[in-house]
Parts: sequence; structure tokens; C-alpha cells
Amino acid sequence: MNTIDPIAAVEAIVARARAAQSAFERNGSQQAYDRAAQAAAWAIMEPARNRHLAELAVETTGLGNVPDKITKNHRKTLGLMRDIKEVRTYGVIADDPATGITEVARPIGVIGAVVPSTNPGATPANNIINALKCGNAIVVSPSPKGVPTCEALLGYIHAEFDKLGIDKDLVQMIPGRGSKETTQRLLEITDLIVVTGSQNNVKRAYTSGTPALAVGAGNVAVIVDETADLAAAAEKIKTSKTFDNATSCSSENAVVVVDAVYDDFAAEMARTGGALIRDETKVTSKLWVKGHLNPRAIAQDADKMIAALGLTDEVPADTSYLAVETSGIGPDHPLSGEKLSRVLTVYRAKDFEDAVCITREIELHQGAGHSVGLHTQMKDRPLILAQAIPTSRVIVNQAHTFATGGSFTNGMPFSLSMGCGSWGGNSIDTNLHWRHFMQTTKIVREIPANEPALDEIFGDYWNEAGQ
Repeated sequence: MNTIDPIAAVEAIVARARAAQSAFERNGSQQAYDRAAQAAAWAIMEPARNRHLAELAVETTGLGNVPDKITKNHRKTLGLMRDIKEVRTYGVIADDPATGITEVARPIGVIGAVVPSTNPGATPANNIINALKCGNAIVVSPSPKGVPTCEALLGYIHAEFDKLGIDKDLVQMIPGRGSKETTQRLLEITDLIVVTGSQNNVKRAYTSGTPALAVGAGNVAVIVDETADLAAAAEKIKTSKTFDNATSCSSENAVVVVDAVYDDFAAEMARTGGALIRDETKVTSKLWVKGHLNPRAIAQDADKMIAALGLTDEVPADTSYLAVETSGIGPDHPLSGEKLSRVLTVYRAKDFEDAVCITREIELHQGAGHSVGLHTQMKDRPLILAQAIPTSRVIVNQAHTFATGGSFTNGMPFSLSMGCGSWGGNSIDTNLHWRHFMQTTKIVREIPANEPALDEIFGDYWNEAGQ
């Protein structure tokens, strides 16, 4: 019986993608790129398909919940399509007579995308749309649990492609459950790698020899200061923390509350469904099993998580998340890290300055470069936080999960992959978006000379330091 060599299968897939991309570019136009992106977007946004993908994702991964995945699939895709609607990604995109430089948009080629089980529909769709918008082909490597959702998504995309006569080889995936070996080969032979998820995959991407866009780990800490609107802050944190059962890397993992409002804020959390647990061992003893997060508790509905932690009789029946008091930070204090569950760690700070120090320590322990949040009415404090914390984003007075990855009420690009800069070991500190999927050729023409005299450059320096 003949068996197909999995490495050879990956190489064949990439070869077909390369041929399809070459024709896509050779016969390209802005309309062709836009239509392909719209086809992929509608494949996940059409309501019946969206629901099926959401149900399939929860059924096969055991993570998150269906209503929120439907919202995520719709919102993230609609926002992305808004962001790219008027963007030019074909032909001349800039022409500056002053510099004599004309920029011509060019595709990168074949994109290799590694996507996580937490968002097995929305993340690959986001990458696929961006890739097509810029004239690329893309090959997706889903996590094993995400394979059924990714297969269904590609089936829907190909059905839309058939309506328009678009080559289906532009969007492919590694078949079956994949493996480290097949993913590694994909990393090695594509033209650009996009990785969201496991930090092991991120490290492999950056050492593969192929240009890589990979993002860091999240471990969001949010400060509530003494001037905050406590009711609004508690409601936003609850809505954000519980969305899709905390599968997002932008979900709050810790809240740092200034002492002057600590008790009042605890009352507001309770009002919104946050049950305060003062003895952290009641959670840590069961949220981690043999050093790993308990699969019966992570990314589960509140009642299932609470039951898995043995706390059903200790919290109110309407509890939507657990707020666990602690003071420890670091490897010996697991509550200070990412928990991928409806568990929020609560720290008490003496004042705002102390809250900044606690937040900095949390981020340096885990999640450096990703994002932090602040609920305040003080206009100067976001800048203080931005200059003190190793972070790429400071989210002010917003529900963090929704704001970080793009919102209709802020200017961040819609994305499911947040770059964390050098702090997080990443090559980008922005949200992954369309511009990362395109390169340019520069036409350079001669212009009149613009050579300064020495005193124009060094005059002020000579005045201070001498020649």
C-alpha cells in the first residue's frame, strides 16, 4: 500500500500555491484582489456559515462558547473589511515629486500561517483576507483541534471562489492533523510566516530562515485608580473577561486596584457577577494540575469552570467569573500569569505609583510587550503608564478584549494577532494588518540637489560644545 510522504505533500501544496499566486499577480488588478478578499470574508460572515463554524469550533476544541464566537467571526471580519476597503494594494500606491520616488505595490508570494485552536475560524480568515487583498496565496497550518473548523472555512471560501472563477489553490491548508515536521517544512519554504499562538511555534518561526511575523504572549494587567468610574470599569472588565470564555490573548488576567477604592470596586465586581475569593489556594489547588492548566476549567462557561474548581457551593449562583485576591508575582505564583479562564487575579496597590510598579512586575514576569489597561479620569496617567511599562498598548477606559484587537470606537486595526515588539521577542509592535502582507518596489528619479552646509547641521552643537 502506497503512503503519501507528508513532507512531500506540503511541498506539493506550496508549489500549487506558488503557481496560483504567480497567475493571480500576473493577471492582477485592484478589483481582482478586492473580490478575492470579499469572497473570503463573506465565506465566514454569511450567518448560517458563521454559526456552523462557531458551533464546530466549540465542539471540536472544547474552548469558548458559540454566541461569542459568532460575534467574533462577524465583528473581526467586518472591521477588517472596513479597514481595507479603500486601501490600494495594486499598482502605483504613492508618487512623491519632492523625493522623486514612486512606490509600486507588490505581493510577497506564498504566506504560511500557523493558527491557534482558540480562534480556529476568525484567525485564519483574518490572515487569508489580508493575504488575498495584497495579491498573495496562503497555506494555513491549524492546530490539531482546529482542523475541522479550518477545513470547513476553506470549503466555504472555495465555494465563493467558484462563483467568481478564482483559483482555489490560492487558499490551502496542510491536510489532516498536521505535525511539527510538516509545519516546520511550511515555515521553511514559504515566503513569509505569520504565527499566532504557541510560543514554541513563535520561536520556530523566527529561527526558520524565512521572514516571520509572530506575536508574543498575553497576560493583561489593568489598573483601576482612585478617580475611575468604578461601575463602568467593573462592567467593562466583566464583559471583556468573560467574552468567549477568556480565550483571547487580550482578556484581562489581573486587575490592580488602588487601596482608596478597593472595597468599593470589589462591591462593583460582585454586582456584575465577579465573586471575590480571598483564599487563593481554593483556586490554585485545582486550576493547575501537575503544573498545567486544568483542561476542565480553561475557556469554559462559568458553571463548568466553578464546578471543576470545586467552588459551586461557595459562590453565588449568578457568578460569571472569579476574582481571586493575591499579592505574589513570578514563577512561584501562577495566578500572576495567563490563566485562559474566567479567573481574574486581584492586587491591592497603595496608590497609583504602587499600581504602576505592580503592573510592571506582572508584565516583566509574563506578557511583556502585549498590552495593559487603565481606568482613570486623570489625563496624564496613560502617558505615565506608557513610559513606565514594557508594553505596546495602553488601553484607556475600554473593555480590553475588544479594544486591543480593533474596535469601531477606536483607531486600532482589526486583528487577532498583536505584535509585542522587542519586549515580547517580536519583529512588530503593532496589530498584524494588511500592510504586513505587502512589499513595494521603489522607482527612484533624480531631483535637484539637497545638500546642506555643515553649519546647518552642526551649528547648534558647535555653539554648545565647540568645534
